[in-house]
Amino acid sequence: MSAQNYLAYDYPLLSAFWTMLVFFLWILWFVLLFRIIVDIFRDDDMNGWAKAGWTLFVVVLPFLGVFVYLIARGKGMGKREMAEARARQEALDSYVRQTAQSGEARPSHADELGKLSEMRSRGDITDDEFRRAKELVLTGAGPARPSDTVPTASGR
Repeated sequence: MSAQNYLAYDYPLLSAFWTMLVFFLWILWFVLLFRIIVDIFRDDDMNGWAKAGWTLFVVVLPFLGVFVYLIARGKGMGKREMAEARARQEALDSYVRQTAQSGEARPSHADELGKLSEMRSRGDITDDEFRRAKELVLTGAGPARPSDTVPTASGR
């Protein structure tokens, strides 16, 4: 029997550490490579030929291509990333503002009746005007208006 059996204790702990480190660096390398390829196509300052040249350089000679790209265009890469993050945040803020504005609900009947009652107690409207406005609110026939624009017969 000349075949050797490797058992778990034949693989020392330091070798396991180095294997995990190499595996981690390998994954890190691919993440960096894909980020650079995305950055090449994100850059609006480069024309099509420059993008094709950088992509070919990074794919054919990956180690050299990535290092040269980081040295030559690394600073701009960070700026482009920040600009895109800012643009995404502004788009989200705009969407939230637009949604919040369009989602404003009419005041509830109770709110409108409370305002009408307060106006009657201050003497801004008469009892007859209060009764007519209350009917409009309860039937839902009238549009929701701010409390200061309730029509009055006396012209106050």
